[in-house]
Amino acid sequence: MTVRYRVDLSEAERSELHALTGGGRQAVRKVKRAQILLAADAGHSDEAIAATVAVGTATVHRTRRRFVEGNLDEALGERPRPGASRKLSGKEEALLVATACSEPPEGRARWTLDLLAGALVRLTEHDDVSRETVRRRLAENDLKPWRRDMWCIPHVDAEYVARMEDVLDLYAETPDPARPVVCFDESPTQLIGEARQPIPAEPGQRERYDYEYRRNGTANLFVFLNAHHPWRAVKVTDRRTGRDFAECMRDLVDDHYPEAEKIRVVLDNLSTHSPGALYEAFPACEARRVLRRLEFHFTPKHASWLNMVEIEIGVLRSQCLDRRIAERERLEAEIAAWQRRRNAEGARITWMFTTDRAREKMGHAYPDPDQAFAQAA
Repeated sequence: MTVRYRVDLSEAERSELHALTGGGRQAVRKVKRAQILLAADAGHSDEAIAATVAVGTATVHRTRRRFVEGNLDEALGERPRPGASRKLSGKEEALLVATACSEPPEGRARWTLDLLAGALVRLTEHDDVSRETVRRRLAENDLKPWRRDMWCIPHVDAEYVARMEDVLDLYAETPDPARPVVCFDESPTQLIGEARQPIPAEPGQRERYDYEYRRNGTANLFVFLNAHHPWRAVKVTDRRTGRDFAECMRDLVDDHYPEAEKIRVVLDNLSTHSPGALYEAFPACEARRVLRRLEFHFTPKHASWLNMVEIEIGVLRSQCLDRRIAERERLEAEIAAWQRRRNAEGARITWMFTTDRAREKMGHAYPDPDQAFAQAA
């Protein structure tokens, strides 16, 4: 077969194409064109190249022609595609972005595609702007004004740093059975019953259940997690009062770690998480007996992510509680089964964030003693 456009690559072009196909993030079309040119330079036919690169022979022919009539960049690059020109100019797109980032009209909670299209008609000379035009321009700028994320910006001060490094140092310690580190937190859960009996799955048919449900109240989960050993425990209660917290701490001392000299407990700053809760729940001598065996380590405010048990609660919800459970008895049975299996498997949380990494990643937010001294002077 006569080849009309013969590809003869120079050493520099050959090296560039090998580098392009060798790895890295590249457009698939560009990589395929590079493969076509390398195969054509090696003397392969259009049919063989098309079969190897998984393209049509017309694509091989077109790539050869662009290289011979132009250069390597033209053969690899994209040419303008036919179609209507962009309706919005650069200035108008900037106006759209600015509008989407501004406050919505009075009486509306957020911008919608229709509202933005109407705003552009009022602010520009266009007689109409479609929702699709607005959507595409917003997508190009990674904007979704109808969505919002809620987050908390912690104030990183000396107290925040001190509590954070205290907890991180506990996690980094060599495990000591006499002084275990136990992370503790609670999480509410709903008891949800079925309004109608679900239809079980069959071959070719997924399980089906009614969108309606019955709300049968709530329960509270107190979760314990050993930071250094594969052990966790979950206690189901009706409430999460100070007395419930006190009883959990007594369980920790008497039932879970009766031989420990001192139990270091990592927990957040909830109002019920205090030594005083034990004195409100028990006689003074009993409260003092339990507290002598405990040592509380509080996470910083708005930093619950530092409590390792938060990860375990997420695992519990995804593996066990991601379904409708109607009765308290079944909830306790299902959680107990999950707890036994996970402990038997030796599952652990691998904590990677250390004090050294905190100082490296968050050093700019740490308090500056020299600046504080200068302000005081």
